[in-house]
Amino acid sequence: MRLSKEKAIELIQNEDLIKLGKMALEKKREIHPKKITTFIVDRNINYTNICFVNCKFCAFYRHKKSTDAYVLSFEEIDKKIDELIEIGGTQILFQGGVHPNLKIDFYENLVEHIHKKYPSITIHGFSAPEINYISKISKIPIKEVLIRLKEKGLSSIPGAGAEILSDRVRDIIAPKKISTDEWLEVHKSAHEIGMKTTATMMFGTVETVEEIVEHWEKIRRLQDETGGFRAFIMWSFQPYNTALYHEGIVKYKASSNRYLRYLAVARLFLDNFKNIQSSWVTQGSYIGQLALLYGANDLGSTMMEENVVRSAGAQNRMNQKEMIELIKDVGEIPAKRNTAYEILEIFD
Repeated sequence: MRLSKEKAIELIQNEDLIKLGKMALEKKREIHPKKITTFIVDRNINYTNICFVNCKFCAFYRHKKSTDAYVLSFEEIDKKIDELIEIGGTQILFQGGVHPNLKIDFYENLVEHIHKKYPSITIHGFSAPEINYISKISKIPIKEVLIRLKEKGLSSIPGAGAEILSDRVRDIIAPKKISTDEWLEVHKSAHEIGMKTTATMMFGTVETVEEIVEHWEKIRRLQDETGGFRAFIMWSFQPYNTALYHEGIVKYKASSNRYLRYLAVARLFLDNFKNIQSSWVTQGSYIGQLALLYGANDLGSTMMEENVVRSAGAQNRMNQKEMIELIKDVGEIPAKRNTAYEILEIFD
C-alpha cells in the first residue's frame, strides 16, 4: 500500500532513526537488488551570476552592476569543458542566475555552440526559474522555449529552483521567484516533449514537516502523470553568507539526523522515483556515505566545479577514487553513469 501523507509525517516525527534507515534500505533493495551505487563525472558551469530574483537563501547571485558580476564567454566555457573531458567527464550541469536581459536567442546560440563543438557532452541545464523567465522576456510559451532549446542540443533540465514547493515558504525566502505551480508547469512541459528532468528539494529554512511531505506529494503526483523525473535530490540549506542568516530568520544548519530522517522517508514515499541521490556536497563525505544506507542509490557528481553552495559556506570536495572507496566501504558496487543513469563502467 502506498505511503500516505499522514503516515509520512508520523514517521518523520516519531519513528526511530535506525529503524527508518532499515525501512528505507529495504525499499532501496527492492528497486536496486544488484547493490549498484552510481555516480557521474561532470562539472557545474554557472554561465552567469547576474540575477534579479534576490533570493534570501542565496549567496551566489550578483546584480548586473556589481563589480564581480559576469557572463562567461564561449571561450571561457570551452576551456571548462576541455578540462572536464580530460578527466573523463560526460555531463555539464549548466545554470546561471535569472539574468534580466538575456532572451531565447542567447540561450539557443549558447546551447548550439556547446552541442556542436562537444557532441559527447550532455547538456543538463537551465532551472525552471530560468526557463520561465526566458519565456516571459522573449514573449513565447514555456513549451516553445523548451522545444527550441531541445532542438539546439539541450538534453534535460535540473530540478533547481524548487526549494520547498509551498507558496507560503517561497513568499518568505524568495518572494520574486516563480510559484509552485509555475515550477511544476515547466517540468510537466518538458516531460510532454520527451525531455527528462530531475526533482529537488532544499530544506532547512522556514518550512514545516507538513510542507516537506506536501512537496513530495506534488512531485509524486506529477511523476504518476508523466514519468518524466529521472531522480530526486534533496539537500539542506547552507545559511552562512545569506540574507536569511544575517536577518536572523535561520540561525543554524539543519542537523544530519534531520537530513537522514527526511531522506529515508522520501525513499518510502516517492515510490515512483527509481533514483534518489545523496547530497555529500552539503552533508560531507561521511553523511553522504551513510545516506546510501538510508535510501540513496546514487552519490551524485564528483563536482569538478561548484560555486553556489560554496558561496554559502560549504567546502566539501570528493574525487572519483574517493567516491569508489566510499561506496565499496558500505558493501555496494560502484559504477560510473551518464545523465540518463545508464551504466558506463563498473568498479568491482
